[in-house]
Amino acid sequence: MDYKAIETKWKAYWDEHGINKFDEKDVGNKYYVLEMFSYPSGSNLHLGHWYNYGLSDSFARFMRMRGYNVFQPMGFDAFGLPAENYAIKTGIHPQDSTMKNIATMEKQLKAMGAMFDWDHELYTCAPDYYKWTQWLFLQLYKKGLAYQKLSPVNWCSSCNTVIANEQVVDGACERCGTPIVRKEMKQWFLKITEYAEELLDCLPALDWPEKTKLMQKNWIGKSEGGEIEFTLESGDTFRVFTTRADTLFGVSYVVLAPEHPLVQKITTPEHKSEVEAYIQATARASDIERLSTSKEKTGAFTGAYCINPINNARVPVWIADYVLASYGSGAVMGVAAHDTRDYDFCVKHNLPVVRVIRSADGSPDDLPYTEYGVMVNSGEFDGLSSQEGKKKVLEKLAAMGKGGIKVNYRLRDWSVSRQRYWGAPIPIIHCEHCGAVPVPEQDLPVRLPYDVNFTPDGKSPLGKCDAFMNVPCPVCGKPAHRDPDTLDTFVCSSWYYLRYPDNKNADKPFDSAHINKMLPVDKYIGGAEHACMHLLYARFITKALRDMGFVNFDEPFTSLVHQGLILGSDGEKMSKSKGNVVNPDKYIEEYGSDALRMYLMFGFSYIEGGPWSDDGIKSIAKFLDRVERIVVKAAAATGASNYGAKEKELDYALNYCIKSVTADLAAFSFNTAVARVMELVNAMYKYDADGGQLAFLKQTAVALVKLIAPMVPHVAEELHRILGGDKSVFLESFPICDESKLVRDEAELAVQINSKVRTRLVFPASSTKEQIEKAVLADETVQKLLAGATPKKVIVIPGRLINIVV
Repeated sequence: MDYKAIETKWKAYWDEHGINKFDEKDVGNKYYVLEMFSYPSGSNLHLGHWYNYGLSDSFARFMRMRGYNVFQPMGFDAFGLPAENYAIKTGIHPQDSTMKNIATMEKQLKAMGAMFDWDHELYTCAPDYYKWTQWLFLQLYKKGLAYQKLSPVNWCSSCNTVIANEQVVDGACERCGTPIVRKEMKQWFLKITEYAEELLDCLPALDWPEKTKLMQKNWIGKSEGGEIEFTLESGDTFRVFTTRADTLFGVSYVVLAPEHPLVQKITTPEHKSEVEAYIQATARASDIERLSTSKEKTGAFTGAYCINPINNARVPVWIADYVLASYGSGAVMGVAAHDTRDYDFCVKHNLPVVRVIRSADGSPDDLPYTEYGVMVNSGEFDGLSSQEGKKKVLEKLAAMGKGGIKVNYRLRDWSVSRQRYWGAPIPIIHCEHCGAVPVPEQDLPVRLPYDVNFTPDGKSPLGKCDAFMNVPCPVCGKPAHRDPDTLDTFVCSSWYYLRYPDNKNADKPFDSAHINKMLPVDKYIGGAEHACMHLLYARFITKALRDMGFVNFDEPFTSLVHQGLILGSDGEKMSKSKGNVVNPDKYIEEYGSDALRMYLMFGFSYIEGGPWSDDGIKSIAKFLDRVERIVVKAAAATGASNYGAKEKELDYALNYCIKSVTADLAAFSFNTAVARVMELVNAMYKYDADGGQLAFLKQTAVALVKLIAPMVPHVAEELHRILGGDKSVFLESFPICDESKLVRDEAELAVQINSKVRTRLVFPASSTKEQIEKAVLADETVQKLLAGATPKKVIVIPGRLINIVV
């Protein structure tokens, strides 16, 4: 078979007949399959793209053949740093390079043979898309879910922008390797914390990988405990959150975040230089590094003291990098006797260790003792259990006006300001008379100007474009200026799944009535690395839009699958710098895209991936040749066939394959699905070699071609026509298992003598234990094996074995 020729032929046929298009009139039968959209890189499609998009397309085709009206759109996450950095390096404008790359990737994705509905394409850098991203920001602003404040951020002096905690690796920018610094800047935030509890509560019902749900749960980080107010000797107060109020009498020290506003005020002159040096060192570490449990716990003494409200003890105040100003109150209490980190800190800095909890059952309670127990050295609370003590201590503090019960979350609000050019402009106008004023919705989009100097200098590029910045205030009409920042690209991707079904709507981001029928996404496919960013942000935005009345569902993605990672042959992640990137084009040129697709299915577990090796792709190509030969032979058959023992055996193989492949494709277990198909083809060849009837072989071949259609779409279309099909194989129904064909008339049982298998015998499936025992003892072969020995016992396990004990 000329694989390249048939690929061209069938792609043209699909386009001409609209085979891949979603039927807008049958929304009630929709099945929304969505792969996380790609950044339009200048490179060719690599194996990672193929692994994600090719195999998930096989799932979509499978669902199409099962009778669903499959909606599978494609688009591009087109804003972001790579295009801007490329522009800085080469002088090619980000818009020009991005649109060129989109055209290239469109061509490559179409060549893949996937059933993407290109009528619903979108790319986030288009004004008719980011107009609605800006609209979304304004709705959040009106709802009180978008606000601006001063905040410590990770700043990359090379990229000249704020970067997320997740983009800081070993204290340096993930993209360029420049050491990051912490600085305070005025930033826009989205109030995702408003939905922390619901984001947690809805997780259990989602059909998502348990590991991903656990990652989100830990990222949100709900803690139920109490808040305690300490008073500094200066008269200032601060509050700490704790889940162990039962240990309050054992506080050895308290820690403020280095960025805490009180630090500069309370630090004594003799400790000033040490504290300043420590603050500067902390500024070079990301939040993730500072919170690392493996990192040595360092700190600096401010020279100040505060008063413990429960016993009036004088407590030293330190600063340490493991406390973040942006998390909770930016202060924690240190209880050395009952926390491992605090114990290590106190030992290192020669601070007191005061036991206030003993084991309740007399078991070992060497310090640091971190379990619950019984309160000691705690005044009126001595003898209380930790659980009861926590409650009583907080009740007393509440009565004193010094604290009370509190629920805390690790989750922080989402910083969305970026000091870069290639992004959606933030639709806010700043007026010295009216403050921050939203751009009127009728004036959207705030278009990104083309002629901008985006050479990095530490300022937002848009801020240097007077024609863009200087505008009248929409409220008072006086001179004002636009916000110079652009939105984090995760804002663009937080709602794109809502735009796909209604991508040509010029009047609103989407028609709510239509979207409420099309959403949620039934199957979402993408990398696990997005667990705590994109996937969490999309959930938040969906819930916010629901509360504003724009959608009526709670979650964007009902079911989620993560694809694994195809590594280089050296076992490392593919990268140009390592020289281990594998270009699939040479394999497509030699074997065709279907052979590559099936090899990726067969050679890897989809959710795990693994190192690339091309050792087996030639075998897959030979297997497809083998499929072609048996199908072509079967296609010559005419007339009907009789149904005997051989046909029954092949029918069993076929229906076992149908049952297995149906379950495997539904579960993205592509490797086992291909293995079952290979077994069926072997059974077909055996049937043919044993003198089977060509007409029955043809019936099996027709089913075989439908089974492999999602795996090798071009090859299946060609073979379907060879077998007499007069329409696309994807308009046919996927085979359904006939369970009655899996009930065998006969069963083969292993015959053991003293628990060792010696032979096998076939019995009618309806045989009773007594009939089997009688027949086996009368069998000539068994009698020879017994060699005259008298059986003491015969154990019959129907369907499995007979064990003769002698």
